[in-house]
Amino acid sequence: MIIPPDLLEAATLNRLIEDFVTRDGTDNGDDTPLDRRVLRVRRALDKGEAVIVFDPLSEQCRLMLKHDVPRELLDEMKS
Repeated sequence: MIIPPDLLEAATLNRLIEDFVTRDGTDNGDDTPLDRRVLRVRRALDKGEAVIVFDPLSEQCRLMLKHDVPRELLDEMKS
């Protein structure tokens, strides 16, 4: 299920993004400061280039680029 970012409290959304940008394997040697990486992800969410995907089975949220999201999830979002 796709969760619109505006449904999350600002602090919750910020923690989700910070968790994502500091997770192992996401920096790829990127020395960009944390606040800048968070801002980049927030802009991608605001532009609709990235989405928040919630898996009810694992109860986990993850951020994905929209073009990587399975089509059926995107279709659910339009309904």
